[in-house]
Amino acid sequence: MIYLPFLFKSTRIGHKSMEKKWVLTAQGDAKKTKNLAEALNIDEGLCQILTQRGIFTFEQARDFFRPQLSQLHNPFLMKDMDKAIERIELAVQKSEKILIYGDYDVDGTTSVTLAYSFFKQFFKNIEYYIPDRHKEGYGISTAGIDYAKANNFSLIIALDCGIKSVDKIDYANELGIDFIICDHHLPGEQLPKAIAVLDPKRNDCPYPFKELAGCGIGFKLIQAYCQKNHLSDEHYLQYVDLVMVSIAADIVPIVGENRILAHYGLIKLNQNPSAGLKALMEVSGQTTHYNISDVVFKIAPRINAAGRMDHAKMAVKMLLCETNEALDQSTFINTKNTERKDIDQEISREALEQLEKAENYQNKKTTVVFQSHWNKGVIGIVASRLTESYYRPTVVLTESNGFLTGSARSVMGFDLHEALINCSDLLTQFGGHQFAAGLTLTPENLPAFIEKFELIVANSITADQLIPKININTELKLTQINPKFQRILNQMEPFGPQNMSPVFESHQVQIVGTPNIVGTKHLKLVVKQENSDNFECIAFGLAEFAEKIKKNHSFSICYTIEENTWKDKKRIQLNIKGIKI
Repeated sequence: MIYLPFLFKSTRIGHKSMEKKWVLTAQGDAKKTKNLAEALNIDEGLCQILTQRGIFTFEQARDFFRPQLSQLHNPFLMKDMDKAIERIELAVQKSEKILIYGDYDVDGTTSVTLAYSFFKQFFKNIEYYIPDRHKEGYGISTAGIDYAKANNFSLIIALDCGIKSVDKIDYANELGIDFIICDHHLPGEQLPKAIAVLDPKRNDCPYPFKELAGCGIGFKLIQAYCQKNHLSDEHYLQYVDLVMVSIAADIVPIVGENRILAHYGLIKLNQNPSAGLKALMEVSGQTTHYNISDVVFKIAPRINAAGRMDHAKMAVKMLLCETNEALDQSTFINTKNTERKDIDQEISREALEQLEKAENYQNKKTTVVFQSHWNKGVIGIVASRLTESYYRPTVVLTESNGFLTGSARSVMGFDLHEALINCSDLLTQFGGHQFAAGLTLTPENLPAFIEKFELIVANSITADQLIPKININTELKLTQINPKFQRILNQMEPFGPQNMSPVFESHQVQIVGTPNIVGTKHLKLVVKQENSDNFECIAFGLAEFAEKIKKNHSFSICYTIEENTWKDKKRIQLNIKGIKI
């Protein structure tokens, strides 16, 4: 799962929240916004958001508000898709043994579940394999290939990994094992010598949409198989809830095909989820009304916990369940998630203490921390926490199999992957995205890496990139918020990267009654403007403002608008992200 730096305040451990800069998004052409509002007969504030997202006409708005499965691209537009399907069909005809191989995170485990479940319907000589995070590490492993050889597998379908495994694929070829790679990460200079390499990000791939998750690539593979073999659409659409979970967890842009798949995946999750996902929903304490955020914070961490604390094959086993066994499996995974929370909180506390004692740390542009005993499975979460606390590119390292292995996280606007490329002479391996990456190095290279990483970042990051921001879409009067406004806003979902939940600002608002502190950090209050209704609000992490707003006649807020459902009754609530006196 990659990390997109949070735009809003969140819970921090042992460190004071940083004040965030409010940034109003460019408002664009007022005439176009007004024309769109007239064409759609909706509030101009909503049309302001649409035009910011490149929607200017009635037809574009219709496609945005009404995603259609018919808009999915032909899977055979993807480079090597024909080769992949031909090789799978040959394996079926010859009764070869096929191994479905996937990464240990949410994207990988949902990918394996999708591909294994689908192909299991048509032939029985098939198994799945998830590498052990702690023993084998990320991606294609020698141990995995040796397992395939020892058990007479002649074809491996790799999902959510493999695009940089040039040497491992060469090794498999020497052993007479063919690979089909289904990946969505950036390729290196050389592609692996696999039978087929499905990755829209490869330079020679004409596929129109480049931002599918790993499970999305697997989805296109089974869609192509159905298309070639004249199977009904339901054969692949039944897995759309799994694809949606991968889209949510991997924080890929929710535009284009991802928006369509996420839209229909949420419908299936809320109406007819697979047994495994239904069981996870039950142990999470929420069984319906799921949106993307709920998936990210309730379902994804529990799936991830299996690989972090035990073995990710437990997550696949649960997701494959078709009976009440799923609830037993999900209860086990829920227990692992509770253990994970305790461990990552403790490691975060230790890391923050390490930083507070570090000499001259406040003047640095990077964070690098290391302890040999830290759990490899949770250091990515810790890196995210540290990035939120100090807001600078961050690397958290632990020791594994004689190497230092770690997770890196960035801040908005800074390309972490590019910085690691410039440090590649000191790294054994690395890979990832602009905002998140994994890396491995030898212990003796750690001092030089810390120094060079700081130098590279300090010379390229801007002062503005080191200031956390709240990006605001437009100003609203509270009188504009009504049931119709909320209904249209709901239709802009699912929200996520490149289609974030709109953030509004309102000024000269007044407190109604007395604000209440919830726990130690959060604030509940009711606000209004002149002639507006009263609006209930929640302000996470903003308890420090309780006394200030009581003493001031009016203040400004920035917020998202939510619809809370309680006992089947819905009400509008403002989720306040920032307060200015």
